[in-house]
Amino acid sequence: MNKKAGLYIHIPFCRNKCPYCDFYSVKYEKELAEKYAKQVIEEFEKYRGAEFDTVYFGGGTPSILEPQLISNILHSARKVFKIDNHSEITIECNPSKNLSEDFKRYAEFGINRISLGMQSAVKNERLALGRTAGKEDVAKAIFDARNAGITNISLDLMIGTPKQTFDGLNETFDFIKEMDVTHISAYMLKIEENTPFYKLQNKLDLPDEDSVSDMYLKTVDALSDMGFHQYEVSNFAKPNFESRHNTKYWELIPYLGIGKSAHSFWNGRRFYYDEGFHIIDDGAGGGEDEQIMLGLRLSKGIKKSLIKRDLTPYIKAGYMKENGENISFTPKGFLVSNTIISELI
Repeated sequence: MNKKAGLYIHIPFCRNKCPYCDFYSVKYEKELAEKYAKQVIEEFEKYRGAEFDTVYFGGGTPSILEPQLISNILHSARKVFKIDNHSEITIECNPSKNLSEDFKRYAEFGINRISLGMQSAVKNERLALGRTAGKEDVAKAIFDARNAGITNISLDLMIGTPKQTFDGLNETFDFIKEMDVTHISAYMLKIEENTPFYKLQNKLDLPDEDSVSDMYLKTVDALSDMGFHQYEVSNFAKPNFESRHNTKYWELIPYLGIGKSAHSFWNGRRFYYDEGFHIIDDGAGGGEDEQIMLGLRLSKGIKKSLIKRDLTPYIKAGYMKENGENISFTPKGFLVSNTIISELI
């Protein structure tokens, strides 16, 4: 197993905040973004000589930055760190922007993976999420990325959102099939405090809990039929297109997060940057509880020997399955995984 670390760079700028999002972000201003990029680059020096084989620009909306700023950050990272020539380098993009020229520039910088915020291919579902781009914009972004030579493309899909129906979900599956992308991240909507959705939740036209569970299981089956392997509770990939970067989080491989609200697991410690760009220590990481909690997010699961209690009831109920020395959740089990994990640790 490759033990090289992953580098995460948080870009906290957005045009507008989506009503369901509780990630740290601020309104984009060019001068503010330039100042922030400079801070990120200066922060690299603290970790000079570190070795990485994945780089991930997350947000916020990283694609809101001028491509030259992304280039500056990546160029500086390559000067300060040892970044493998065969690294997976991902940037999250919002398809509401015309990205055709940006993608060409990204490809020149060595970015080779795009994560696109689609959420749904159905117009009224996307609008209910505050997303202005239509599926035509998503299709154009996919075409433009491929045209620029970037063929490893992931789409975000959200389940259990306002106005979502099974017919709408089928429409989204048809679109995914047509687009022939390499990766899908499918998240169930969780209404977080401090978001507009939290204040509005009683007025939102949300599918009921049973429907959301059925939508999740339907998503697992539909994506499987299209050739996507579920390798994690919310992530599905065509063969050999699993997110190498995100997999580090679940396998407890070190990663360094730079930027406001970015988290790290580095030299056995967990820490994060607060909104003032100060490092906050979060204690030791990588213990047995974390191995169980994070490892069980993966469809390959964990060694049975890590768990001290009898797993037979979970297996009989169809929530878990054995695979040689490993134990893992079934798709049905993933739906109640938080409850089961809290019983196991």
